[in-house]
Amino acid sequence: MAPALSVLLPCYNAADTLDEALESLAEQTFRDFEVVAVDDGSADATPDILTRWSGRGLPLRVVRAPHRGLVPALKEGLAACRAPLVARMDADDRAHPERFTAQVDFLRSHPAVDVVSCLVEAFPKAQVRPGMERYLAWLNALVTSEAIRREIFVESPLVHPSVVFRKAAVESVGGYREASWAEDYDLWLRLCLRGAHFAKVPRVLHFWRERPQRLTRRHSRYSLKNFLRAKAHYLKRGPLSGRDALILWGAGQMGRWFSAALLEEGLSPAAWVDIDPRKIGRTRRGVRVHSVEALPALWAEYRRPALLVSVGARGARPLIRTRLQTFGLREGVDWWAVA
Repeated sequence: MAPALSVLLPCYNAADTLDEALESLAEQTFRDFEVVAVDDGSADATPDILTRWSGRGLPLRVVRAPHRGLVPALKEGLAACRAPLVARMDADDRAHPERFTAQVDFLRSHPAVDVVSCLVEAFPKAQVRPGMERYLAWLNALVTSEAIRREIFVESPLVHPSVVFRKAAVESVGGYREASWAEDYDLWLRLCLRGAHFAKVPRVLHFWRERPQRLTRRHSRYSLKNFLRAKAHYLKRGPLSGRDALILWGAGQMGRWFSAALLEEGLSPAAWVDIDPRKIGRTRRGVRVHSVEALPALWAEYRRPALLVSVGARGARPLIRTRLQTFGLREGVDWWAVA
C-alpha cells in the first residue's frame, strides 16, 4: 500500500551532513511516509550511510544512479515516489519534527492549494550573510497564495527543500526539467502560469544550511543573469502576453540588466520611467526615460499596456506600490515587481 507522503531526497557526496538530515526525518511526528533517496553517483561514504539507515527502521528506499546532476536525480526520484504528496528535502538540511504533520494537514484541509511551504531559518548563524538574511525576511513574509503569486517575479518565493506538493500538479506542468536557470524557480513559474495555488504554514519548520559549497552559490544556473532570463521567459508567456506596450520603471543598473533579458525574448520597452532627475530626459536602448508623473499619460497612449518595476533598492517596493495605487494601477493586473 502506498504511503501518504514521499520524501524526495537527492544525495551527492553528502556524507558530512546526511546523518543529521536523516535523523530529522526519523524524528517526524507524521509517520505515514517513505524516503526516496537518490544517490547521484556519490564518491564518498554517502552510499554506506544510506545502507546503514535502511536497516534502522526508517522507511527508506535508495535509488542508485550514476552521477548526472541534480535535475536528473530529481526526475528519477519523483518518478519513484509512490505517494500523492511529495516533500522535498536536501541532504544538508534539517526538518522540524512537526514539519510533515503540519504541511500534510494543511494540504488536506486546503484542497485548492498545490504547493505548501513553511517559514525557513538558515543555520549555522555564523555563516549566514546579510544578503541571505534579507532574502529570508522577504521570503518568510510571503505566506498566502496571493502574496506569493504577487511577488513571484521578484525572486524565488519558496525554498525548494521546504515544500510539500501534490505530485499530480507538478506532473501536469512537466515535472522537473533542465533549463539554463534554477530548476525550482522554473517549476514555480510554470505552476504559477498554470494557475496553481501556493501557501506556507506560518511556522519555522525547515532549517536551511548555509555554506560556501552549496550548489546555489557555485553553479551558473543560479546566477543573477539566469534568474533575470527566467523571469523574462515566463513574463512573455504570462503577464505580458497580448499586451501592446511594455513600460519599464527603473532606468538604473538593474533595469538595464533586466531589459537585456527582455530583449533576448524579443521584448523592448516602449517607455522608461524613473524618479532620478539625472536619468529623466535621457534614453535607454534608444527609448526615452520619463518622470514617474508622466506615467498616467503614457499609460493612456495604449490599449493594453503593462508596467514592470525593476528597482532593486531596499525598501523601494512598498513606496512604489503606494504610488501606483494613486494612479489606479493594479498589482498583478497592470503591473508586476520584477526586482
